Amino acid sequence: MLALVGLVGIAGCGTKEAAGNRIAGNTLTIYLSVPLHGASRVSGLAVVNASKMALAPTQGRIGKYQIAFKVLDDSTANSDEWNPGQTTVNARLAVQDKTTIGYLGELNSGASAISIPLLNRAGIAQISSSSTGVGLTSGGAATSPGEPQKYYPTGVRTFARVVPNDSVQASAQVGLQRGLGCTKTYVLDDGEVDGLDAATSFVVAAQSAGLKIAATQMFEPRAADYASLALGVAQSGANCVLISAITDSNAVLLTQQLARALPHARIFGSAGLAESTYTTPSLGGIPVAIDPRVLITVATLDPDDYPPAGRRFLIAYTRAYGYPQPSAIFGYEAMSLMLSAISRATDGGLATARRSKVLAAIFATRKRDSVLGRYSIDRRGDSTLMRYGVYRVVAGRLTFWKAIDV
Repeated sequence: MLALVGLVGIAGCGTKEAAGNRIAGNTLTIYLSVPLHGASRVSGLAVVNASKMALAPTQGRIGKYQIAFKVLDDSTANSDEWNPGQTTVNARLAVQDKTTIGYLGELNSGASAISIPLLNRAGIAQISSSSTGVGLTSGGAATSPGEPQKYYPTGVRTFARVVPNDSVQASAQVGLQRGLGCTKTYVLDDGEVDGLDAATSFVVAAQSAGLKIAATQMFEPRAADYASLALGVAQSGANCVLISAITDSNAVLLTQQLARALPHARIFGSAGLAESTYTTPSLGGIPVAIDPRVLITVATLDPDDYPPAGRRFLIAYTRAYGYPQPSAIFGYEAMSLMLSAISRATDGGLATARRSKVLAAIFATRKRDSVLGRYSIDRRGDSTLMRYGVYRVVAGRLTFWKAIDV
């Protein structure tokens, strides 16, 4: 059964079972929370579509259990992007549902920082397709005080991701920039968890590799004009600029004005900008005249770099929905991993469903053959995948250039 619901508004897996651990009855519900308003709606819809594709072969069943799939919007029409209050509502809805067996999300790391503690208290397994913030799973120089412990009030890890984290992206960005002759990079972030985390991770990696940083600065996502900011970047002598942000944070206008102020500088974008709403003029993206100067890193690879299952998925997705956003294949794998964990935890749907066993099955994932290739989930909840894609923008479309092994 597929039900689409719209709403307004380091420890390992422990052995103590929380209240509600055992799921009574024969219905198991998987929630998915993504933004369906604003610029990032294209990525959210891609994850929804891909998740439905992953669920389709099961015909909504695992053994005796009926799988209910409920899609939640973590954005609002008024905010036009993911919203903290709405994310809280979504997570609490999943917690209050006694049939909840798993939660897919969030798209944004800032949203995951809100939902993880709520779901953790209920012992609900969470898998993200695209939340890359290092601090969600690890501590260190690129993270904030209290991370990651503050996200896990029970002391038990309940969050995993199928996408490489921002430390992997940072290493790929540094290698890319050094290879293209960047001698001085100016780093701009939008203050979002995703943007700030990716920027901080990049600076740490750049300093280690000897790549000079001109300055780091947060830009105001609601500003009507960035001309003075762009002038300051130009006066710094930087020959490269990294925009670490999500598309919703006015990244298109910022890019345009940076390109005007620094006519010879290369502009690099973090994975939050790997969306058609950033690259395609007809969808509000950057002008095509800027395209040759923009490079974006995102974990999605070229179809030829994926195993046969990955290539088949991309072909099937394109036939059904059109050219896939980079988030699509990770959305497919997040749902596939959740379904695999449920099946393993219930002996193919024959045994009693317990949240703790599904969680343990996710963290026991080793050398999984998937559409992304072979990977494991480590004790922190991170994927062991270590490749990042580099994309050019050609005629308004993200176009794969090369993969970087980290």
